[in-house]
Amino acid sequence: MTALTNDTLTGLDAAVATPRYDRRQVTPGIVHFGVGGFHRAHQAMYLDELMNRGEALDWGIVGVGVMPGDKRMQAALAAQDHLYTLVVKHPDGHYEPRVIGSIVDYLYAPDDREAVIERMADPATRIVSLTVTEGGYNFHHVTGDYDLSQPDVAHDLAEPEAPRTTFGLVVAALRRRRERGIAPFTVMSCDNIQGNGDVARKMFTAHARALDAELGAWIDAEVSFPNAMVDRITPVTTADDIAALAERFGVDDRWPVVCEPFTQWVLEDHFPQGRPPFERVGVQMVDDVIPYELMKLRLLNASHQALTYFGYLAGYRYAHEVCQDPLFVRFLLDYMTLEATPTLAPVPGVDLADYRQTLIERFANPEIRDTLARLCAESSDRIPKWLLPVIREQLERGGEIRRSTAVVASWARYAEGVDEQGEPIEVVDRLKDELMALAGRNRETPTAFIENRQLFGDLADEARFRETYLEVLTRLHDKGARATLEALVDAR
Repeated sequence: MTALTNDTLTGLDAAVATPRYDRRQVTPGIVHFGVGGFHRAHQAMYLDELMNRGEALDWGIVGVGVMPGDKRMQAALAAQDHLYTLVVKHPDGHYEPRVIGSIVDYLYAPDDREAVIERMADPATRIVSLTVTEGGYNFHHVTGDYDLSQPDVAHDLAEPEAPRTTFGLVVAALRRRRERGIAPFTVMSCDNIQGNGDVARKMFTAHARALDAELGAWIDAEVSFPNAMVDRITPVTTADDIAALAERFGVDDRWPVVCEPFTQWVLEDHFPQGRPPFERVGVQMVDDVIPYELMKLRLLNASHQALTYFGYLAGYRYAHEVCQDPLFVRFLLDYMTLEATPTLAPVPGVDLADYRQTLIERFANPEIRDTLARLCAESSDRIPKWLLPVIREQLERGGEIRRSTAVVASWARYAEGVDEQGEPIEVVDRLKDELMALAGRNRETPTAFIENRQLFGDLADEARFRETYLEVLTRLHDKGARATLEALVDAR
């Protein structure tokens, strides 16, 4: 077995693709916050493809970690010269391993905030990109405003030269560039949020204005925040994934990444300081990403929510198990066709019927082994962004809401923390205690969960939503998840 480093690349199994460029020639051009599995299976992979073509060698990535858990990623990458293995898992069992070399450094902000700020203030940094998760943008789910009271944000506003948050670090770097007469970098969000670039603009400028109104106005006027749609199913790396890479290919990698074959990136072409030639490796550069973005959020992401709580309650533990069950497939296709698709505008170059069917095939890939526990996590950050807009738009137009409302009820039932066999459910959510307390009242006060206006706004006041929710929640309690789905499917 061979430990992965620059020195061992030439000795790896011939089945493992390795960088075809001299990594010593790669210089930093991008600073990226949130170096997790998705970033390494997506943005870093696209850059590696460009570098293999002899291009974009001045666009190397410097990763930045802000959260305590990021320290482990720093250590894993540093031990491997910032190399890692990306393993594409095909449905037929074929594994396609490839070493990615586009990350050239990794900085852990709590250890040296100054180094992070100066790296972004360097004129060579022309893009700062983000995969900080849906919950990482610090905005109120109902008002959409930046939360100035969040403790770390409050600290950063009081001590702007010693920031703890991504917002504080980025704003500090932009302020230095302004003071030094250096043009600002582009801020490129790659998170699953509708209008992710617009949201990033609003949050970063709000933070800056709270420090200095003039600085906030300058950022709003001068910094580009392109919107993007990103897509690749990338489950959490498991011990089995690490062992399989070692056994099949002899590679000792501390933190490889596994993913599906499918990948997509649609990106608005607004980069005043330049960008890598992404279009040469399949990125769709467009003027308006919104149609693609809504398609993905409301069909793929919301469908993950539609399958995960019902699936878990019915006894499944992996997404592919759910999507090999005809009952669940019919429910998902009905949700996508009858409720989500009517809220979408035409998507240039995309046949939505084909897209829906492709999603089912992707979800059913048995090699990915995407856990329902992962998909159930952080629901309070996901459902308000991905599913509730479908319900609201369908209510406005008098369209169907039965299935999307049923997903909300399944979430409420899941948040009770006990499955249908009486076994405990480990609820993972930043609002875990609040959600479980509300869900604990489901039987005595059935509307308690949806009366949380921080998450649902005034939806509980909508009679059609409320009545459907109560009907489904009651059936979930009395009959169970599978019988509830059967009734929903038969009702069509």
